Amino acid sequence: MSELISFWFSGLDLVPTQAGNVNQQHYAASLMKVPVAVAAYRMADADELDLDAPIRIHDEFDSMVAGERFRLSEDYDQDPDTWAALGGELPLREVVGRSLSHSGNLAVDLVLEIVGIDRVKAVLADAHCSVMSQVERGIEDTPARLAGIDNLVTVHDMARIMARIADRTLASAAACEELEEVMRAQVDRDAIPLGLPEDAVIANKTGEIEGVLHDAAIIRHPDREPAVMVILTTGIDDDEATFQISEVARRLWEMG
Repeated sequence: MSELISFWFSGLDLVPTQAGNVNQQHYAASLMKVPVAVAAYRMADADELDLDAPIRIHDEFDSMVAGERFRLSEDYDQDPDTWAALGGELPLREVVGRSLSHSGNLAVDLVLEIVGIDRVKAVLADAHCSVMSQVERGIEDTPARLAGIDNLVTVHDMARIMARIADRTLASAAACEELEEVMRAQVDRDAIPLGLPEDAVIANKTGEIEGVLHDAAIIRHPDREPAVMVILTTGIDDDEATFQISEVARRLWEMG
């Protein structure tokens, strides 16, 4: 796997002050959890979903490959609280939140099962993402992965999604505000946030799997206009990728 770093820094108008490798595809990893969460909030906006209703917590799902099933493993999840409720119920709003703030794998597959893949694709379309970015399956859907069905993203498209949350146009203003607030509670702050000033208010979502590490952020700072920053890395050791993302973030901010 060759090394690749893509980066984007712009205001909410998406006119980049700095950008590189903007149309290179990366495996999306947990960045796919953002449009899935947006899809849930949009359905709630349309009174098609009650975010406060309890949902059953289970760990086996239908694959995107017809007739196949898959089961998640707790070993690969950063969200123990959703797993602790296995066999019981949790409010959907809490499950959506944990898919973002704790990057819950079980959490996002539960949400995706409810909203459906077509609603997620509609989020990408309404954010004006290119055909280079796609959400086609849930996390750990091994039959789909083996069939070549994957979630992909470009840095430009991820910036589009984050900007449309930040300017309150990808869902209702209240929904976008709540989504951004949830991402401000992100527990993984070792990448983009480390490179930015301490007085910046940052809502970010990371994505990580072996050989892949990403971070996407909405940045609000008292001395600047709101901004979005996205840095995607592929083929770099995790510790080195974390360091590089924080350093690229620092340089982008200083040059911005």
